Amino acid sequence: MIKPRLLLLSDLFGGNPEWIEYYIQILESKFDVHYYDVLKLAEIDFSEDEKEIHNQFLNGGIEKAVDNLLASEKSDAAILAFSIGGTIAWKASLKGLKTTKLIAISSTRLRFETEIPNCEIKLYFGDQDLNSPNSEWFSKLKIEKHILENQKHQLYLDKKNVFLICSNLL
Repeated sequence: MIKPRLLLLSDLFGGNPEWIEYYIQILESKFDVHYYDVLKLAEIDFSEDEKEIHNQFLNGGIEKAVDNLLASEKSDAAILAFSIGGTIAWKASLKGLKTTKLIAISSTRLRFETEIPNCEIKLYFGDQDLNSPNSEWFSKLKIEKHILENQKHQLYLDKKNVFLICSNLL
């Protein structure tokens, strides 16, 4: 049996962090998992300075990452994306990426989006993430919101949340 494709898109820091392995270990039994470091997709050099990385994404990096993802992926895939990775997946899906399902975790920049991709969408935010979209945004775009109690922006690093998030794909 051929497993469906699942793309994992990293957060702002990219690399191959230990936490992404938790997701891969759970999901690889059901999916053909492909991990993308969004820094590489955006052709951004890693920096210790979070603001510097963020600025590079906002000044052309997001668009470059979207274009590189579109060039790499030609078949149907589900996507699980973290923080800025979710914004990249969303924008790529709007531009023609064959997305069957998009699960984005803590993708706060989505609050600026006014169009939704044509796929199943699940968005998770921590209730203490100050930059998450407001209730009006969710209702205007007709998207159900999933808010995790007592969680901040990097809720996806917490092992107990990994199982909750992955259960929506399995």
